[in-house]
Amino acid sequence: MTQHDILVLGGTGTTGRRVARRLKELGHVVRIGSRSADPRFAWESPATWDAALDGVDAVYLVPLDGALLTRPFVARAEERGVRRIVLLSGRGVDLPGYMDHSQPAARTHVDGEAAIRSARSAEWTVLRPGWFAQNFSEGFFLDAVRSGELKLPGEDGAASFVDAEDIAAVAVAALTEDGHAGRTYELSGPGALSLGEVAAEISAASGRTVRYVPVPPADFVAEMTAQGWSPEDAEAYVEILSPVRRGLDAHLSTGVQEALGRQPRDFAAFAADAAAAGAWS
Repeated sequence: MTQHDILVLGGTGTTGRRVARRLKELGHVVRIGSRSADPRFAWESPATWDAALDGVDAVYLVPLDGALLTRPFVARAEERGVRRIVLLSGRGVDLPGYMDHSQPAARTHVDGEAAIRSARSAEWTVLRPGWFAQNFSEGFFLDAVRSGELKLPGEDGAASFVDAEDIAAVAVAALTEDGHAGRTYELSGPGALSLGEVAAEISAASGRTVRYVPVPPADFVAEMTAQGWSPEDAEAYVEILSPVRRGLDAHLSTGVQEALGRQPRDFAAFAADAAAAGAWS
């Protein structure tokens, strides 16, 4: 395999650090794009982009939520000789009614996909993952899991949670192998689980009792604001969970199979690994 210099944006995040680890294991030269890296990269400071892109062949691109900076970054990356870009987008970008396009994260995804598809010289691949399984072990559901109660406005909706290790594996394949240019990979796990089933899987893997408590959206907003959240942030949280509540996230996608030629990891395997690593200790 030809070795490449690859810039990983969001390299300390859920998918980015897994992408970086896998690339290093394959012998590629990896540059992490972050404020603390050398050279420094900051999305809101375009003056830092050139140094981060210097000598880079490919980029794993995680956009900055709420900022429409993907288009100028892609243009600059092409000018600097980047030949391949893999964009982390989101599920439902092209589905009417799936997400509120007035929300900053949704606007970022829509603009990012439009930007990458208009690239003039670089090959591009788009990844559209569903809900990360790791949201329960290192993301915004972790504290609730550790408390023993997943109190969420999800009703009895289900989602086909995808393991971030699978997302990273697809990203690395697209960054380093031929045959992925111009592809959009919709990524999910192999089955859909309700939040109650998620709680049961975590309980079984961790040996601790975790239960799901459905909360009506209005009550959830009231509880969050009583805890000090702004009403806007609480309502945004409810909106994020809206596709699960409305049954829009239960469908299965085949991107992992298409890109890697294997089935995606299931939630039970994720939960076993997370428990073994002490995520819920």
